[in-house]
Formats: sequence, structure tokens, C-alpha cells
Amino acid sequence: MFLTRAMLTLAVAALLTACGSDTKSAAGEAATPATDVGGAKAAAKAPSGDATAAEVAREARGKVKCPANVKTARPAGAPVDDVVGVRPGMTWDEAANVVLCSHDLLVVTPETRRGYTMQTYGQTLRQGFNARFAEPRVQKSSKQILAEMQDAAIARGSNRAVRDMQPGQAKWYVGTMGLPGEERVISAAREEWFEADRLPTMASVQEALVGKYGKPAVVEDVGGSGYYLIWAYDPSGRPLGQCRTQADPDLGVNLSPDCGTSVSARIQPSGSNPALAEYIQVSTVDQAAGYDLLERTERALQAADAQRRAREVDEAAGKAAKPTL
Repeated sequence: MFLTRAMLTLAVAALLTACGSDTKSAAGEAATPATDVGGAKAAAKAPSGDATAAEVAREARGKVKCPANVKTARPAGAPVDDVVGVRPGMTWDEAANVVLCSHDLLVVTPETRRGYTMQTYGQTLRQGFNARFAEPRVQKSSKQILAEMQDAAIARGSNRAVRDMQPGQAKWYVGTMGLPGEERVISAAREEWFEADRLPTMASVQEALVGKYGKPAVVEDVGGSGYYLIWAYDPSGRPLGQCRTQADPDLGVNLSPDCGTSVSARIQPSGSNPALAEYIQVSTVDQAAGYDLLERTERALQAADAQRRAREVDEAAGKAAKPTL
């Protein structure tokens, strides 16, 4: 029996059921221990005035120690499953620290607009975070803001593609699950746009992927959409040809107890020269471990809620008001 658990993803124009990230990630609100790694305390001061991207990043990142202190080790004999050092099983803070150390302009923001389809019993769980390059802060007039809003509306109405990244930039979505303060990484996805004057060849990018992850279970040439490469394993680490996952951090993949680690990559060719790569997307997910963690988290939340209700009943017995009859 093939069971799945999925993440509810809120998109701009539709609701998608997937274990992935939001279409064009939005900034979320600060959430607990991330303040030490993501600089949420600094961001909470709401700085104003014009600033360069580097200045904005320093304000938002706070104190970041590099290299990241990662204590979570990959199990012996397990397949290579990290994306630039981030892998399933890491703690929330370890993953955020690794991401921040990958580039000085990256800013981590807890994700608050989507989550797994689960009963949280009123608790707020950190189910992941986004990371994007800081942008320069420019104070705009009301006329400029209105013009930008009108242009965005026209773009939506005409279905015009709007790129949310520039050459040389990268973005992340990392999915996590666990009780508050105990969250562990389930999935991680990263997209990187190569600098316009330093585009690598499609072949060299594919060779680099094979050099890191080994021979892929699936290689698909989809023409203008580039190459898709899949590395998939069952929960015991044996290679599989199924259990595919999406590479795009704006998309997602379901969790299943029948699938183990899955790594997916997409190499997008340049529009001006299909032999050169414009950008790359790579994702990793441990489906079985993620499914189990989600189930255990939901059971723990249910047990805690049952204890709360029982405690309230006991307390009510001694101090509850008596009805007037």
C-alpha cells in the first residue's frame, strides 16, 4: 500500500498539494531559536533609509559563525544526499547556519505560509525556511510604488514571465518537521543562476553532479527544459528507479514510507546557446524518515493536547463556577 503525506503549498494563483516550497517565496515572520542564526532580532528593528544589498544582509543576518558547527552526521554507508552541505536529519539551526555560510548576501526567513497537511492542535511549528539574496533598500515615493503595483498587475494579466532571481544569485527552500525547538530537516532545494559571462557547459554541470552523487537512476533530456537527473533509494539505501522528487525549490514532492533518499537535479540550458547552462536546481528529501517524523510529531502534539484537556478538567473540578438553577 503506497501511502503519502503532502505539504500544503500556497501559490499566487492556485492551491497545490505538495511537499515543497511556495511559488516565489515570500518573507515569513521571525520564529524562535532562528534568531541566533538568521538575525531575526536585527530584522525586528525595522531599519529604514537607503542601503546596499550588503548592508541589508548584515542587518538581517546578525552574528553568523562560519564554518557552520554541524554535529549531525550522515549515517555510515548512506548515499550522498546533501545540497551544498544541507541534508535531511540536520537540525533547523544547523541547516540555517550552513545556508548562511554559503554566501554573505543570503538571508534566512522562516516559512509561515505553508505546511504539511497535518493536525497541529493549535501549536505553531517551524516547518521550514527560505533563503534569498538581500536586495538594496531604496526609499520609494507613493508614485513609484503605485507604478510597480500596476506593472505587476499587467504582468499577471498578460501571463508574462517574471524572473525572481538575477545571474549570480541563489535561493533555497528547506523543509523541516518536529516539535517546537526540535525541528529536523526533511528536504532541501536550491536554485543557482550562473553569472551571465561565466556560463558553464551543460556537459560539465552534469559531470559535476555525477561526480558528487554517483550514477543517476534516471536521466531525461527534455529539450528546451534541459536535463533531469534522479538518484532514488528505498529506505534501506538500495537504488530505485521510482520515488522521484522535484528539483525546483518552488515545487515539491510527497512523503512516502516506501521511499528513502531522493536527489533530483535540473540543468536549464541558455536560450542563446543550448550547450551552455543558465541555471541549476538540486533538491534532496528523505521521504521515509520525513513521513515517520511527521507522524511522530502529530502523535506527540495529540498526546500533549489530550494532557492539556485532562488537566483543565481536573482544575475545573475545584474552581469552576456552579450553574444557577
